[in-house]
Amino acid sequence: MARAEATGGSGSRAATLSDVARLAGVSLATASKAINGRDQVAAATRRRVIEAAEQLSFTPNELARSLIAGRTGTVGLLTSDLEGRFVLPILMGAEDAFGAGQVNVFLCDARGDAIREQHHIRALLNRRVDGIIVVGRQTDPRPSLGHDLPVPVVYAYAPSDDPADHSVTPDNEAGGRMAIEHLLACGRTRIAHITGDPSYAAAQDRSRGVRAALADAGLELVGEPMFSAWSEHWGRDATAMLLANHPDIDGIFAGSDQLARGVLDTLRDLGRRVPEDVAVIGYDNWEVLATQSRPELTSIDANLQQLGRAAAMRIFEAIEGVELGSGTHHLPVRLVIRGSTIARR
Repeated sequence: MARAEATGGSGSRAATLSDVARLAGVSLATASKAINGRDQVAAATRRRVIEAAEQLSFTPNELARSLIAGRTGTVGLLTSDLEGRFVLPILMGAEDAFGAGQVNVFLCDARGDAIREQHHIRALLNRRVDGIIVVGRQTDPRPSLGHDLPVPVVYAYAPSDDPADHSVTPDNEAGGRMAIEHLLACGRTRIAHITGDPSYAAAQDRSRGVRAALADAGLELVGEPMFSAWSEHWGRDATAMLLANHPDIDGIFAGSDQLARGVLDTLRDLGRRVPEDVAVIGYDNWEVLATQSRPELTSIDANLQQLGRAAAMRIFEAIEGVELGSGTHHLPVRLVIRGSTIARR
């Protein structure tokens, strides 16, 4: 059934996702989901798609090649915080998905300036990009670019404030829940939460996950969530206040790895052993902090490179003709266990 011209052989064109979908007898959207390991695809259907892809010598990078035919083969990446440690992994993941040398990427940094952002958008459209990924500096909703642009737009990390847009962002509420469930699994029942700026959606979302996980276990948070700056200094001060009022604390979830480093400092200064006396878990899995902590820091990883890859794949699908869809899609986070919650034997 395979068409010879779609096999990628000498003198023939490379197979496209559309070829795979036709051979497998599925829609383009289903083929894309199956190839990229996304949910909501039956196992038998996924096998049929994978077999068709193998028969046609198709790989995900062929998506990038298919973009170039009849198009400019360029995509815009628009950010507001190029120096941010959250933005760079997202951009790296997107670039990986585009494939080295397959799609030209125009990277623009608006530096948080709305006028500069509009200038970059006009420049990208003048270059006739095939799509745009907009990467925010935090998970709070950001203003939509509107619906008059002639190319598909995907918002990554910071979702659009327009529910008609397509956005992908980490599931921070699930991350908060995951952190507490891990502390509970470690036998901790007197758990406190130290976190950052209460105006940040990430702080509020993680806090909701904390309360939900404790409620499911029939427990309550020790005290109220302690909101303030995203800094080691606040982590140290908050821990000192917490232990003064609640000396029987046996678990602390810090809303960032920076906060968790401050928590560890004060616990050590006050003679509390980690994790024997108090287990500590952070958030972000910022490895330069987590692996240099004493002990190494257990943390929730937001999977930012995977988030960038997912945003790029949404752009691929939209260019291939798949309906982009709307709404904010919360992508999974993961737990990285180190010595601050489980002692080495």
